[in-house]
Amino acid sequence: MKHTDSGELKVLAIDTSTEYCSVAYCDGEQIIYRGREAPREHADLVLQYVDEILKEAQVSLDQLDGLALGKGPGSFTGVRIAASIGQGLAFSHNLPVVGISSLEAMAYQAYRLHDASQVVAAIDARMGEVYFGTYSVSESRIKVWGEESVVPPSNVLSCVADEFKKQDGTYFGVGTGWVTYPDALSNALESLPDIELSHSVRFPHAIDLATLGRERLKRGEGVAAEDFQVHYVRNEVTWKKLPGK
Repeated sequence: MKHTDSGELKVLAIDTSTEYCSVAYCDGEQIIYRGREAPREHADLVLQYVDEILKEAQVSLDQLDGLALGKGPGSFTGVRIAASIGQGLAFSHNLPVVGISSLEAMAYQAYRLHDASQVVAAIDARMGEVYFGTYSVSESRIKVWGEESVVPPSNVLSCVADEFKKQDGTYFGVGTGWVTYPDALSNALESLPDIELSHSVRFPHAIDLATLGRERLKRGEGVAAEDFQVHYVRNEVTWKKLPGK
């Protein structure tokens, strides 16, 4: 497996965990990305985006230092698409992989777009539930409070750590869970003061995966392609499959 150093790493990020399909390249100086809300076209779009972005960046897969993949939670099919394609690219070019949570990526997106430091992220998980997580974010780090969960929107308060409730500043609500269940989530979290909904942050984006992934690769947190695992949350299904295996 290719080893990284502390220099300006070249990272490709792929996310297909939700209705939004995105790919991004980051090398510390530039970010090049493609993205589109196309829930039934992820498999066709990903490799097209990868090819376009690498050509625009004028780099090859061999020149990358690693991949950042959206590991879920989200659509089972969508999460598997990023895992399959990302593992295939990483395995064939001996690249390390880091997995980034969909909820965590949205929290960082809220920081990037709104300077949000306290984020309540909820993705519509269907079947009357949401994928849910709470985060504190700064330029240098992102802290997950407790565990990411899948729960009915009326029960999300049970997943919120007491320490998170005591944080200063405005809380930002992000993700499609807030679009589908705005009243249920607001009512359940009424004890959190000043929740501001960010309608611009509905889905995770590969831009944020690339940023978070670079930092984790610098810290040596990359794994071999065959050791990458997704994070479904619901039923904790594991995934280690490589294309053609």
